[in-house]
Amino acid sequence: MQYTLLILVLPLLSFIVLGLVDSKWKPKVAGTIGTVVLGIITALSYYTAWEYFSMHRVAGVYEKLIPYNIEWLRFTEFLHINLGILLDPISVMMLVVISTISFMVNIYSLSYMHGEKGFERYYAFLSLFTFSMLGLVVATNIFQMYIFWELVGVSSYLLIGFYYTKPSAVAAAKKAFIVTRFADMFFLIGILILSFYTKTFDFSILTAEHTTVFAGSAGATFLGFGVISWAMAGIFIGGAGKSAMFPLQIWLPDAMEGPTPVSALIHAATMVVAGVFLVARFFPVYYFQTPEVLHGVAYIGAFTALFAAVIACVQTDIKRVLAFSTISQIAFMMVALGVSGYDGQEGTGYMASMFHLFTHAMFKALLFLGAGSVIHAVHSNEMKDMGGLRKYMPITNWTFLIACLAIAGIPPFSGFFSKDEILSASYEFSPYIGGIMTFAAALTAFYMFRLYYSIFWGKDYIIKAAAHGHDDHGHGHTPHESPFAMAFPLVFLAGVTCVAGFIPFGEFVSSTGAEYHIHINPTVAIMSVVVASVSIIIATLMYRKPTATPDKLAKTFSGLYKGASNRFYLDEVYMFITKKIIFNSVSRPLAWFDRHVIDATMDGFANTTQWVSVKIKGFQSGQVQQYAYVFLLGTLLITAIVLIF
Repeated sequence: MQYTLLILVLPLLSFIVLGLVDSKWKPKVAGTIGTVVLGIITALSYYTAWEYFSMHRVAGVYEKLIPYNIEWLRFTEFLHINLGILLDPISVMMLVVISTISFMVNIYSLSYMHGEKGFERYYAFLSLFTFSMLGLVVATNIFQMYIFWELVGVSSYLLIGFYYTKPSAVAAAKKAFIVTRFADMFFLIGILILSFYTKTFDFSILTAEHTTVFAGSAGATFLGFGVISWAMAGIFIGGAGKSAMFPLQIWLPDAMEGPTPVSALIHAATMVVAGVFLVARFFPVYYFQTPEVLHGVAYIGAFTALFAAVIACVQTDIKRVLAFSTISQIAFMMVALGVSGYDGQEGTGYMASMFHLFTHAMFKALLFLGAGSVIHAVHSNEMKDMGGLRKYMPITNWTFLIACLAIAGIPPFSGFFSKDEILSASYEFSPYIGGIMTFAAALTAFYMFRLYYSIFWGKDYIIKAAAHGHDDHGHGHTPHESPFAMAFPLVFLAGVTCVAGFIPFGEFVSSTGAEYHIHINPTVAIMSVVVASVSIIIATLMYRKPTATPDKLAKTFSGLYKGASNRFYLDEVYMFITKKIIFNSVSRPLAWFDRHVIDATMDGFANTTQWVSVKIKGFQSGQVQQYAYVFLLGTLLITAIVLIF
């Protein structure tokens, strides 16, 4: 599989070429180059998956392949950093996910971003992001992963802040960068602790089932917990930052300021699942060495899933509804990993997490691209400016509906199969966790169909535009279906969403790499479908046609409604902590001490030295008389001292 190196080289070359030529080429040429390169990468990724999963298993387990592994830096006899490619079930699966979504986004952007200033720069950044994500998932060691992890952060910063003349986009890019860098600090600390005690960065050694590298950490504790527990907790915090887990989720909703195709690529299908992939990559370490941290992952994930779902129910910006939906669905994957065992039926959670990662990537990218199609038509993100669009945008309507049914967990769409496995694993772990996840799933069905009906049903867009004047919408024209370059990805992803649930996913990806047969739990499946159906019916009654019910409920539960609308004021809490406490109470006094004590002391030394220099510079005047005078005074002084003593 030597050709797999091209999967990394091609997007890097695309970034370099598009970045260097910038505006020297016509936008169409730059977009075509970026899209063709992604098409080739997608074909190579699919071929890699076909070749890998069709190869002979060793003792029923897929073998880990390392086509490339070159030493880059050596620190000690044992500790060194390699750069290579690791192919195993989850990395190969991620190659398919990343390349597919990136390719669809590149095609979609040809039309969506047409006429935008910086079109070439946009495609260069897309190539950089794809290169970074691909390098992250095929990393052979944790330090190589960390390098690409940071590249993902940089490229997402560039894409979120693509509209750099827009203050809100700049603020969102900085917010995402700062929050994820804060989390990455813990990731790096975890890496350093882990490597110090295990003397390796290599995934193959760290995650081996019977590895002995953790023997050196036995008995080493800090504040009552083993050092490896602290290391793995730090690594999880790094993943929680990228995957927007509570309380580090504040950056993701604001990141919607970037172009909508970027939201589909980064904040629905690829970057935000990096944290899930990280925990999955280290799953044997979490399970065998630090089970208490793994359980913590489950509890944090369950709270995040419910927390984000409640907020999504009251958002009015369609992209922010999808943003909080993403946070909630990523939390489902985290919960599945946290409640999972390691082998056989106990490993349902691990398999379900990866299965949901795959299915969610497709239907959530479809939702974001569908939202982009709607925004492209009505020139607004607000649901109040939409309605009745099913008559004008039939393709977007049907594909969006398919994605809503999938995320709601309605069979036979893909989300039903993966979510059912997560709920089954959750109930096996704890009835309380299972109940929380079921309630979060019910809220998911409700807010997604609230979104669907608000966009495609309800009061007609044209009637609203006439009532408020065309200027309220920025454009006075009848909405229409998106062009082919935007419609094709919608249809493709909708097709995948319809059939992906029937893939025997467990036969390809499981916690041990061995074949796993998916078994639907009839009790859980029936319950989840009934709960989702009831939620959809409630949303239908409230939002299919204009009613006063939503306003009445908002007034009845005004406290909860207001809190959820304002994201439970977590952003304000962070601003208070950073500005009032850290900046004013800590940073400002330290800055004063630095300027008036440290700097003043150094300035005092310099001023004193300068004053003395001015006073004694006459001793070096070059005048013989001056030297003779000083010599005579010195002689008299020495003579007086001798006579006295």
